[in-house]
Amino acid sequence: MKVFKFGGASVKDADSVKNVSRVLETQGFDSCLLVVSAMGKTTNALEKVVADYFAKKDYHIPLDQVKRDHLEISKDLFAEDHAVFAEIRLYFKEVESFLKRNKSPNYDFVYDQVVSCGEMISSKILSQYLNDIQFKNTWCDAREFIKTDHNYREGNVNWEETEKRIATLDQHRCYVTQGFIGSDEHNFTVTLGREGSDYSAAIFAYGLNAESMTIWKDVPGVMTGDPRKFSQVSLMDHISYEEAIEMAYYGASVIHPKTMQPLKQKNIPFYVKSFLQPEAAGTKVGITDHKNQQQSFILKENQHLMRIATRDFSFIAEEHLSYIFSLLAKNKIKISLMQNSAISLDLCVEDLYHMIDELTAELQTAFQTEIIKNVSLYTIRNANLEESNKIYQHKNVLMEQLSQKILQVVTN
Repeated sequence: MKVFKFGGASVKDADSVKNVSRVLETQGFDSCLLVVSAMGKTTNALEKVVADYFAKKDYHIPLDQVKRDHLEISKDLFAEDHAVFAEIRLYFKEVESFLKRNKSPNYDFVYDQVVSCGEMISSKILSQYLNDIQFKNTWCDAREFIKTDHNYREGNVNWEETEKRIATLDQHRCYVTQGFIGSDEHNFTVTLGREGSDYSAAIFAYGLNAESMTIWKDVPGVMTGDPRKFSQVSLMDHISYEEAIEMAYYGASVIHPKTMQPLKQKNIPFYVKSFLQPEAAGTKVGITDHKNQQQSFILKENQHLMRIATRDFSFIAEEHLSYIFSLLAKNKIKISLMQNSAISLDLCVEDLYHMIDELTAELQTAFQTEIIKNVSLYTIRNANLEESNKIYQHKNVLMEQLSQKILQVVTN
């Protein structure tokens, strides 16, 4: 069985949904499972609904706009009396009903119940459209198969229970399901982290012992750099699991950090291909003895650079580090780069959940802190030191680190 993942850009409008069928024509639609993200920028729009809800603003305005957008897309795909229109309206009615009766002050819990609506609706639209044009499939709810703890917005998978449930799927049928979501033991929706649909596809591939997994993107495959950020990049046609894991760790946007581990455990080949050129080879990730020596560039933007120092000029010791790391974990702030001296610790961090001010306030009770917000982190793998500085030569370098031909530079 094959697993295909279609992201938001590949189902952003009616023409894109129709293009999915053209991709499937080139790949074959026998025995496959499609994992679908929310359409276009729907997740961002639903995040605005949650933010307005907690800010006591009129959240109906952005919610109604999301509903209108989906109904408009559907008008170009279905007849006026199609059952899908009632299903779309029902999903939005359920969101409104939830927000009206909700008593929980837990932002992350509310976020997961609301934002997951995007995947539910997009998968319904795609499944119905494919059935109408004779790509016969069964829609299924990913929350019935991917079981997690209740760490809302970044759920941890219960692998034993999840694998058992996924194994009940018929390997000879075709399915359409959602990325990004699972559910806890009380059947509340739990999301798997921003951009987590790739991870969902890997979970399903693992549970199905899939023949392969393919992620369909708007780029030809894994490139030596994001073509929107760097010039003269090229396609990497074949890389190892280890290289892909390393690139994801450093922030390559084309690969989700958690995707590779379940695939590597069962040696499931992983392809990154273009939905604009589905017959092109793309990039294969798998077992290989070939060590890729191409210089590659990764840019992580919207980072923050923190300097944490002891107040009495004592050494940054193990107990200090333990306390600092516990606060980072508590606030769900991830370290992208770390450098320490005798009396200070420099951290380049990623703040997905906008908790940096809370973290800073807690740290200042015990340390002196400085912070520079919205910096950029360049990572250059297989760095050519004579040439690599060209990509940031007009930037103000705040921190630099070199190890095993991996150069990392923080700039603003």
